[in-house]
Amino acid sequence: MILRIRRRWFWSLLLLAGLFWFLPTLGRFLYPLPYSQIIFSVARQSRLDPLLVAAVIRVESKFYPWAKSERGALGLMQLMPETARWVAEMQGLKYEGEKLMEPEYNLKLGCWYLAHLRDEFGGDLVPALAAYNGGRGRIRTWLNEGIWDGSLDTLDRIPYAETREFVKRVIYDYRIYRLLYPHLNEYFR
Repeated sequence: MILRIRRRWFWSLLLLAGLFWFLPTLGRFLYPLPYSQIIFSVARQSRLDPLLVAAVIRVESKFYPWAKSERGALGLMQLMPETARWVAEMQGLKYEGEKLMEPEYNLKLGCWYLAHLRDEFGGDLVPALAAYNGGRGRIRTWLNEGIWDGSLDTLDRIPYAETREFVKRVIYDYRIYRLLYPHLNEYFR
């Protein structure tokens, strides 16, 4: 009888240990960090959490550097050429549209733009993400007219489903990345 209980405990503990190993491994497979060295380097230069940048990239392009949307957004961070041109100008860089599909160039422009939006919205990530997807002028209008208060709790008040879903997905993925890569959480703060 005691031997049977010990075996059950042994197999239960072995199963539990296997789950603790398997689930994070599966999670990291589903939430990878390709281009991590470039992401970490560029995100730090822009004072962004690289895991947030990874979440934006996962939602925008699924880490496919040659992604092109129906509207013409390009690369990992899905930058519109007009926005990329403006960002390059603001950074004092030469705009090179043909390089928007190159990860490093796309990330330099995309991270700078996301950090700029975060700063423009007083450090508040939620309206910054909404502006990244829906346009900062539009988000400003919604905030000024009381259509949306800029909080995560009232995302359902965002008039555009695409923007609302983008913010939800990025925040969700960002939380997952922080759970799966806890050793990176404090490294970049």
